[in-house]
Amino acid sequence: MHTTKPKSDTSLRSLPRNVWAVSLTSFFMDVSSEMVINILPLFLSNVLGVKTDIIGLIEGVAEATASLLKVFSGWLSDRLRARKWLAVAGYALSALAKPFFYFANSWGTVAGVRWADRVGKGIRTAPRDALVADSIDERHRGLAFGFHRAADTGGAVLGLLIALGVVWLAQAGSMELSRSTFQTVVLISLVPAFLAVLSLAVGAQDVPVTKMRERPRISFRGLGRRFALFMLIVGLFDLGNSSDAFLVLRAQERGLSVIGVLGMLVTFNVVYTLVSTPAGSLSDRIGRRRLIIGGWLVYAAIYFGFALAGTGWHVWVFYAIYGVYYGMAYGTAKAMVADIVPEELRGTAYGTYNAVLGILDFPASLIAGVLWRYLTPSAPFFFGGALALAAAVLMTLVMRET
Repeated sequence: MHTTKPKSDTSLRSLPRNVWAVSLTSFFMDVSSEMVINILPLFLSNVLGVKTDIIGLIEGVAEATASLLKVFSGWLSDRLRARKWLAVAGYALSALAKPFFYFANSWGTVAGVRWADRVGKGIRTAPRDALVADSIDERHRGLAFGFHRAADTGGAVLGLLIALGVVWLAQAGSMELSRSTFQTVVLISLVPAFLAVLSLAVGAQDVPVTKMRERPRISFRGLGRRFALFMLIVGLFDLGNSSDAFLVLRAQERGLSVIGVLGMLVTFNVVYTLVSTPAGSLSDRIGRRRLIIGGWLVYAAIYFGFALAGTGWHVWVFYAIYGVYYGMAYGTAKAMVADIVPEELRGTAYGTYNAVLGILDFPASLIAGVLWRYLTPSAPFFFGGALALAAAVLMTLVMRET
């Protein structure tokens, strides 16, 4: 087997082939996805006239319906002692779903396509994350996940720049997105989607898993008490972490044009890309817990800022800082999962982790949509900031470094 674990150094050149292959795949898929998904709430609101509570429902169901697949695919990758081809299948399903956005003329159609795309994500996420964890020495796990997040987010930057260019050429200065512009972006997104599938199919190699899981289930028993505590705390945080679609709608509601919204998203992803790799490496040295707590405190401050923002430019600034939270905490949390579960159950653990968060995305986004529509557009962000503070306190008091 060609795949080997790296020597004890912290350079990117020490990362093994699988980490590079998975990162390249995520780069291409995010080029494809981010150019479409980030303008999808504008398409729903501006073109189809969908209200925020329905947008919250669509986003919540899109994540939650595929969540149990994440458990099953993670377990199945443990059972088969293989990660690669399950991940390839998931990426392929998402790529095949994307063309149907072009024909969407109702929120039900959009919801169906989003569901199919998220099923693909449900199939691929746990085996992909387990493949990264299997391929890297534990001393450099934070670096590997940080680099993967940086590549993923670098793809988002390119995807958003492409979308921005299309909007600029088609409808510069417009406050609302048009159907034809959205359809053009969808067509362009198909090319990197299929390059993502090809990159993983050709570039990655499986790392053998030596033990097997008996049967698939959402269960914390075999994964240990630390994992159960971690999931309870992360779950509390995630209940206030509604879809970023509401941040896009907040920016437009505060006065940003479509091009302004896309520029804001580019800024966020640039910050996220720059922070992810050094933050992941830092977590290898100072511990995951401290970095996650710090990221959640940043998140709380930013969400209170979103709630109080008076203009579109205020939202832009807070969204840029939002990239710091993602860079600090998102990949670090995934690295911590590998730290606290048995090696032979990583696929199941990542499946359970992603499934629980996916299930919580439904109430989180639905609550945000209802708070926005029936109270005030600021309410979802006060709610999210408060839960982030509570989660940071619990992580400080309950969890301990490994």
